[in-house]
Amino acid sequence: MELFQVVILALLQGLTEFLPISSSAHLILPSQLLGWPDQGLAFDVGVHVGTLIAVVAYFRQDLRSMFSAWSLSFTGERSQDAKLAWLTILATFPALIVGLVLNDFIDQNLRSILVIAGTTLVFGGMLCWADLFRVETRSLTVLTIKDALIIGCSQALALIPGTSRSGITISTALMLGFERQAAARFSFLLSIPVILGAGLIKGIDLYAVGESAPWVMVALGTLIAGISAFSCIHLFLKWLDRIGMQPFVVYRMILGVFLLVIWFTTG
Repeated sequence: MELFQVVILALLQGLTEFLPISSSAHLILPSQLLGWPDQGLAFDVGVHVGTLIAVVAYFRQDLRSMFSAWSLSFTGERSQDAKLAWLTILATFPALIVGLVLNDFIDQNLRSILVIAGTTLVFGGMLCWADLFRVETRSLTVLTIKDALIIGCSQALALIPGTSRSGITISTALMLGFERQAAARFSFLLSIPVILGAGLIKGIDLYAVGESAPWVMVALGTLIAGISAFSCIHLFLKWLDRIGMQPFVVYRMILGVFLLVIWFTTG
């Protein structure tokens, strides 16, 4: 890849991984509109590592407290941080199970522009409804096993390209009555095992095929993805209560229609 392509693709990955606008919908555009070649497994692994480092760095204090409390929970000591850690682990299982069972089917059948356009629009509408009719009465201190499983099952739907992992988990949490900040925070915490798992799978694939790569470009992509993802998380949480979800809804509607136009004019 050329330097310009590396910068654009890494920025797209870093920004769209955590905004409720679907990373898959954006990463398909350069190849469709500009005819860019596939970036390769090494680059995919690199940008996943970048976004993982970003979210871990941003929530490092929370994660440190959660891990410490989770470890102490084995001795019988209970705390809010331990509860949140266990529920984060529990909420990860639905996506893990669905991913293991249906990953090949999704790769082969659900990565078309038409599917991505449809899910971008449908789940954009869900985000709109969840934000407009939310009743923010709950914080993460009252998160239950049932809540975690419901949000976790919704996260499994994000394996369908165009859904947006952050979009659907935040939408579900809002519909369950959680505050915007609580919904976003839990969504970002859930992203850590998901991104880690995706990165490990791609890393194993990379090792299996023995793919050579321009490692300087990969390192640059990792750095750009990490910085943009960290900035995105910070600004999103800072502005969330002020701007809400509707700007992202409008953007998703425009993007979905644009993808439909591409499909009908090039199909």
